[in-house]
Amino acid sequence: MTGRPAVAVVDGFGSAARLAKAFDAAGHDCVRVQSTVDIPAHYRSELDLGLYTDNLVHTSDVEATAAALLAGHRPVAVIAGSEQGVELADALCEATGLPGNGTALSYARRTKDVQIRTVAAAGLPTARQLTVEDADQLEAWHTRLGGRAVVKPVRSARNDGVSVCDSPAESVAAYERIRHAVNEFGLRNEAVVAQEYLTGTEFVVNTVSRDGRHRVTDTWRYQKIDVNGVRDRINGILSLPPSDPRWSPLRDYALAVLDALGIAHGPAHLEIILTPDGPRLVEVGARLCGSDVARYAVLATGESQIDRTVQAYTDPEAFLADVDTPYRANGHAAMAFLASPLEGRLRSYPLLGEVEHLAAYQGMTLRVTPGQRLRRTVDDSTEPLCVGLAHADAATVEKDFQTVCYLDGHGFYDVEPDHGA
Repeated sequence: MTGRPAVAVVDGFGSAARLAKAFDAAGHDCVRVQSTVDIPAHYRSELDLGLYTDNLVHTSDVEATAAALLAGHRPVAVIAGSEQGVELADALCEATGLPGNGTALSYARRTKDVQIRTVAAAGLPTARQLTVEDADQLEAWHTRLGGRAVVKPVRSARNDGVSVCDSPAESVAAYERIRHAVNEFGLRNEAVVAQEYLTGTEFVVNTVSRDGRHRVTDTWRYQKIDVNGVRDRINGILSLPPSDPRWSPLRDYALAVLDALGIAHGPAHLEIILTPDGPRLVEVGARLCGSDVARYAVLATGESQIDRTVQAYTDPEAFLADVDTPYRANGHAAMAFLASPLEGRLRSYPLLGEVEHLAAYQGMTLRVTPGQRLRRTVDDSTEPLCVGLAHADAATVEKDFQTVCYLDGHGFYDVEPDHGA
């Protein structure tokens, strides 16, 4: 025990590393709580215990994990660092008496079909959906629905297992794939949900809450394309200022969703489609937004979920003082998520220099470096790189984003094809 107050981060993967650094800078230790004995394979490379003063491994006994946390540290908060950690974070808050969202709606916050039912029960408009019991039931439901449907696991993260289906036969095929699959948490999918395909533009609304009051920290518009046989792959996000006429209805709907799901404390990440009939929830995670979005949020607004989460727990009076004030539009930002059409050993990115000379260019994250095997992009796990953009001028960000999209393609990748390809 160092004498400093501590914050426990449950499953601190990915963007949670920034959270640990921010709490350390604010004078708090960070304790990492591992919700499972074995770390899911997808996250093993992201584990950096150097950010934490301790690592507690949970073995299904909440009271024992809570006791270990209280015995070795002075915790002031328990926060979910990734989707997998949401339920344990709720349970540890209850067991330690720390501010939290309670366990009554934990399952709804993590389970997509129950989540939508809970939001609908609160009187909010939602997509039509079916919790799938068998293939015949799904085929009949999609036939009645008509048009497109989205079939996905009831528990997953990012776009793991999500299928856009044009026909009942495609929905049934997706269901058969998903129900037998092991998700990126290393668990077999427990159930499948089918939802109507919502027509409209999809947005991200990121929030931080304290004592049931909510602040929108940043908002983004998704850009999507059909690529490599994948429908509606997200190939980028662009920041949305509060002056945009779509911002207020998105904010109002998002805060109502938070209330419906009992999210009173901590960060949340909502995906909402603005349909011709108004906002409709895709899903919400009671945790930080991923993909290093916080870095680019700061460039666009001067704040992010990271610093507002730290403030909500370390200085709640300051957080609540301007909780209802819209964030400033200091600039504009975007992130482009590239998609390789090729497979093989990557020699180089021949056009990367053109990207680096764009006026709005701020940096990139290489997920595949020269010498490594490049895979054809079909989901987030096969994404080769991400490019970040920011500028005071919205038109410059938009132009440079479109330029990156134009450059991405066969000529962007110098690849030694797989043997026999």
